[in-house]
Amino acid sequence: MQISLQGKRAFVCGATQGIGKAIAIQFAKSGASVTLCARNEKALKEVVNELDQSHHQEHSYLCADFSKPDELKKLVEAYTRNFPIVHILVNNTGGPNPGSIVQATSDEFLKAFQMHLMCNHILVQTFLPSMINSKYGRIINIISTSVKQPLPNLGVSNTIRAAVANWSKTLANEVAIYGITVNNILPGATNTQRLQQIIQQKALKNNVSPSIVEEEMKKEIPMKRFAQPEEPAYLATFLASPLAAYITGTNIPVDGGRTGCL
Repeated sequence: MQISLQGKRAFVCGATQGIGKAIAIQFAKSGASVTLCARNEKALKEVVNELDQSHHQEHSYLCADFSKPDELKKLVEAYTRNFPIVHILVNNTGGPNPGSIVQATSDEFLKAFQMHLMCNHILVQTFLPSMINSKYGRIINIISTSVKQPLPNLGVSNTIRAAVANWSKTLANEVAIYGITVNNILPGATNTQRLQQIIQQKALKNNVSPSIVEEEMKKEIPMKRFAQPEEPAYLATFLASPLAAYITGTNIPVDGGRTGCL
């Protein structure tokens, strides 16, 4: 089975580090032209230069801040004037800060809702017409296993991730008639800056070393290790391909078996 994304343009959010960067790299290796989206222009330029160009792709980037949805909307609308067709959209935004739900402020919920659900929605509304016209569309949301089983000390994240998952399922049902698929990847503990932040904060809170927290977290995973960013990226590449044309409306964990429910 050969996975090819040649002739496809992908728009990948959060693409300068972690899972987003790994997805962009895998998409490019599979032949896609990739547009990276993040807020750090220097990092965007560096990642663009890392992408495979052996299939004569045209890679690009869009510098945008997801804490400003109205500004994002203007930027992506301008982007479509240069790149009118986007076949693949990967919604991927760094998670809200850890913390209990009892202590979370209203502003934290509103900020997370804007950065995750509203920005996802703006991108979908912008790119969906081109997916329909080109008769090819793949929308992939990078969320969290918390949509199946809420995680401790991630109150705001658990809430917002669940909202995105239900938005995604509703969207999948509405656009399926066009052959467009919408799926959610649910990474478990993955070796990214986000995970290191969670480990550091938990270690500080419990007055223990980060290595102790890390080992305790690994004990909860049947495979006894963290995922590498490339592992959810491989799934994203498959879901973005023509081979996954009949898979839609799903939540797929990539968590080494940690989630305790089906």
